[in-house]
Amino acid sequence: MYALGGESASGDDEAALKRAHKRRVPVVCVVPARTPGRVPYVAEEDVVPASPEGPVPVDRIAERLAERAEEDAVSLAARLPTIRRAVCRELIDKFSRQNGILGATIFIPGADMPALTLNQIRMVLRIGAAYGEKIDRERALELLAVLGAGFGLRAVARQALAFVPIAGWAVKGGIAYVGTRALGRAAITYFERGLPQRARERARSVRPRS
Repeated sequence: MYALGGESASGDDEAALKRAHKRRVPVVCVVPARTPGRVPYVAEEDVVPASPEGPVPVDRIAERLAERAEEDAVSLAARLPTIRRAVCRELIDKFSRQNGILGATIFIPGADMPALTLNQIRMVLRIGAAYGEKIDRERALELLAVLGAGFGLRAVARQALAFVPIAGWAVKGGIAYVGTRALGRAAITYFERGLPQRARERARSVRPRS
């Protein structure tokens, strides 16, 4: 993130942004103006206005950082709780779209399940990493079952009604999409409540009896 000192870029600002552009370093630029002009070497959608009289647009900044950080977003979220939610929402959007496409394009009954499940495991692993939790694939698979049996599957059942009646491929794609989103949201709730940490603390509190 780069913040301008004024409503337009100074010579030093432009030189710094040019260096970042040459090195292909993504930049989200905060400008103290309600209607900022063009900032050199920064994409228009990555310029975030911040009125000097109003609150800092933390959510908007977090959204742009989450999208621009790409592969580094998860490790960044683990260190910066402010952008964690935005990073996780971006992950959920990404994997939900992928699963929606898979569900709609794989026509052999049951053939889509391994791919959908693998994507959901990858999503849960990354959401956990964004919250600073280290989870292996086996643990992630168990977690999918827990989340699906709770909030996840109930949300899928409710949201899937919006896709009926439509052609079979659309129903499959829609259910894969909303199911993945529901699981992702449930994962956020799970990690925000600190359940993995509590489980570890309970395990440490148990002492073997002699």
